[in-house]
Amino acid sequence: MPHLLLVDDDEDILSLLTTFFQKHTHTVTIAGNGAAMFAALEQETIDLVILDVMLQGEDGFSLCQKMRAVSRVPVIMLTAMADHTDRVVGLEIGADDYLTKPFDQRELLARVKAVLRRTAELEATPTPSETRPMLCFAGWRLDVARRELRSGDNALILLSGGEFDLLLAFAEHSQRVLTRDQLLDLARGLSHAAFDRSIDVQVSRLRHKLEDDPKKPSVIRTVRNGGYIFTPVVTRG
Repeated sequence: MPHLLLVDDDEDILSLLTTFFQKHTHTVTIAGNGAAMFAALEQETIDLVILDVMLQGEDGFSLCQKMRAVSRVPVIMLTAMADHTDRVVGLEIGADDYLTKPFDQRELLARVKAVLRRTAELEATPTPSETRPMLCFAGWRLDVARRELRSGDNALILLSGGEFDLLLAFAEHSQRVLTRDQLLDLARGLSHAAFDRSIDVQVSRLRHKLEDDPKKPSVIRTVRNGGYIFTPVVTRG
């Protein structure tokens, strides 16, 4: 029975979703703010967090970012804002999915099931340290087990969760032209196919961290009408 944590300051929404998910055999814990959310994460074994963006006080984006620093529990974000930029930001800071209010409860349930299924599949596979310990390219080292990128002089380069996932997808499919849809599938899963412009944002950020001249990229090159190609030869350490 999956255990969900619902984080929202609207009591009506909390009551409605609690009843709905309990009817569909989910255990539900509720929280009205960030403090209550982190307390629940410490006290309970939570399988997935449904987090509202527009909270009073500290907003959902900030809470998701803080949570990602200490936890890999999957997050679905909810918002009344239909702005595409907000959706991109939510995914880049580590959310696993994003849904705009008003929404159909059955769609939210389907997304919860999809995220939980992907999480279970990842947990069932061998650990990265067994299968992909280190990917090396152009003087860089991508430590898959630690989710870290280091330069040739061993300096740690900070990457967001989305940037790491995208770079890993590139490194594992180097010297191949990949479309945005393929990159979304490899880095995020099919549920994010509507947000393909987030790939362009993340590619731009990766270029600023990897390239000598981001305006004339040589590591991640744009292929006209095709997508992108990761040009270095990648070896496994």
